[in-house]
Amino acid sequence: MALSKRITTLTPDGSGGWDLFFKARAMKAAGEPVVELTIGEHDIGTDLSILDEMHRAAAAGHTGYADIPGIPALRDEIAARVEAASGVKTTRDNVLVTPGGQSGLFAAHMALTDPGQRALFIDPYYATYPGTIRAAGAIPCPVAARPEAGFQPDAGDIDAVAEGAATLMINTPNNPTGVVYARETLEGIAGVAQARDFWVISDEVYDTQIWAGQHLSIRAIPGMAARTLVVGSMSKSHAMTGSRIGWVVGPEEAIRHMINLSTHTTYGVAGYIQEAALFALRQGAGFEAGVAAPFQRRREIALKVLEGQNAVRAVRPEGAMYLMLDIRATGMSGTGFAEKLLEERRIAVMPGESFGAAAAGHVRVAMTIEDTRFETALRDVVDFAGAQI
Repeated sequence: MALSKRITTLTPDGSGGWDLFFKARAMKAAGEPVVELTIGEHDIGTDLSILDEMHRAAAAGHTGYADIPGIPALRDEIAARVEAASGVKTTRDNVLVTPGGQSGLFAAHMALTDPGQRALFIDPYYATYPGTIRAAGAIPCPVAARPEAGFQPDAGDIDAVAEGAATLMINTPNNPTGVVYARETLEGIAGVAQARDFWVISDEVYDTQIWAGQHLSIRAIPGMAARTLVVGSMSKSHAMTGSRIGWVVGPEEAIRHMINLSTHTTYGVAGYIQEAALFALRQGAGFEAGVAAPFQRRREIALKVLEGQNAVRAVRPEGAMYLMLDIRATGMSGTGFAEKLLEERRIAVMPGESFGAAAAGHVRVAMTIEDTRFETALRDVVDFAGAQI
């Protein structure tokens, strides 16, 4: 009996770039004192007030089937939030609630690509992107954002491979680089999208974590609202990673068909989780700033640690909860550096190569442990890098 090609070819390398993470977790499970700077998981839990609301809603009976597109009040709240941030008129008919941002990315590609069509995405990329595209039956096609350009995607590079493409997926603020795409970058992408007539899928789950500049949604650029699907999530903004709740915002027709897809796949999101998300969103921007604050502090810590040395250079972190460190001065690959760092210093970071060829010679550091431990670990990474030169 054979498994489907769709499932067996999701990650041709077998792990989708997660080998070192799995190795570090196995070492920890065996009792070794590994410092994990790998995944984007907050070191604070979901706020107790949100959990109290989740419990209240469950106890009140919101444990049955909820509205598949999302409960109306939550869709209205998301629409108001997106409209306020982007200036683009948005109603509940533009919103689909999904079981997390990852589900939204899959649904977006299912909605916009046919089997065998080319789907572009920017490299470096979040590790699930190619597999998500393959799961939808499309062909993943990376477009490199070069380190010498600050990992800002170049419109000319996109245009050069855009012939016949159905979609382009972008992510700003960016995981893994921490780069926030400039207005000029997004306007260039928008120009290519309109000239080549493809859709843009914009992953904006880090939109509340901005350390320099401003977040701009490509949906706000003239002519783009009709050809953009924006994916958002409660995971990063409200430390609700395990609650699995996000959304897709886009044209009414696309959302209408994606609701039909949800009926045949996820069948919606639990009502008590939606009620908790509604409560969380209503806490406002100050609450979200509090969730983001530890990462902003650790960014400043990191910039000070990295001063006055030449072994490691940081891609300037403008947003999100990560540092992308250029370790090419060591002469090592990102994979080789991360493997040796784990073996010798018991510090786990993600190799840049886990996120695509454009990030070769880099490692990604998640700023997700307590400040003092983070500073100590980062100084150890710098010391280790210096010892390799």
